[in-house]
Amino acid sequence: MGGSGSTPGSRKVSFELDEQEQVRVLQGIRLSEDVVNRMKEKSQPKQDQRSQEKPKVSTGICPPTTESLGQKPSEAKKELYKRYEQEQAMVQEELLRLAKREKEAVSESLKAALQQERIGAQEDKQKASQLAKELQWKEEELKRRDTFFKEQLAKIEKKNSEIYKLTLDQYNEAVTNAEDQIRKRNTQAICANFQEAIMMCYNENKQQVLNCSELVKEYQRCVRLAQKELLVHFD
Repeated sequence: MGGSGSTPGSRKVSFELDEQEQVRVLQGIRLSEDVVNRMKEKSQPKQDQRSQEKPKVSTGICPPTTESLGQKPSEAKKELYKRYEQEQAMVQEELLRLAKREKEAVSESLKAALQQERIGAQEDKQKASQLAKELQWKEEELKRRDTFFKEQLAKIEKKNSEIYKLTLDQYNEAVTNAEDQIRKRNTQAICANFQEAIMMCYNENKQQVLNCSELVKEYQRCVRLAQKELLVHFD
């Protein structure tokens, strides 16, 4: 047989009775052995009393009725309902115990999750702090390198400027010296003594100019030597 019942503030439950009219299953939840034993203890005296009061019957036509057991139908219903309420109270107690256990399990799981979340948040915070420090160090290192490169570039530019100025001064000095030497050479006549001797010879030997041929040869040799010396000086 089967039945259902509910109490204020609780959900509706369904149950089934076995052959000894004991509750075994509630909405797919199997009761603990402790609850089953307690149910047996409460119902066992009534069953023993019934077995003692049950008269012997012959192999007659019909089974004994509630009147033959000494109970009226209304009293049997009251007894059954009373037993149902007792069993329902036990079931309710078992459900409360299961709910409490489930609540404790959920609470422990929630605590573990919160603890894990706090640990993760702390690790993330530490990682963020470490990354911020590394970023700050890299920025400072870049600034130091930038300052160093600017200083080196300024030194190189200064040195190049000094080298350029020195080279320009040396060039100007060399040009000035070359111009002075060229001016001196232009003002001094080459082999001037031979030139004067040849002019005098031509004046004295206007009719016999061949007499001056030796002087002309000497003058030519003097000019060639002067040209060689000039080329060697420029080299």
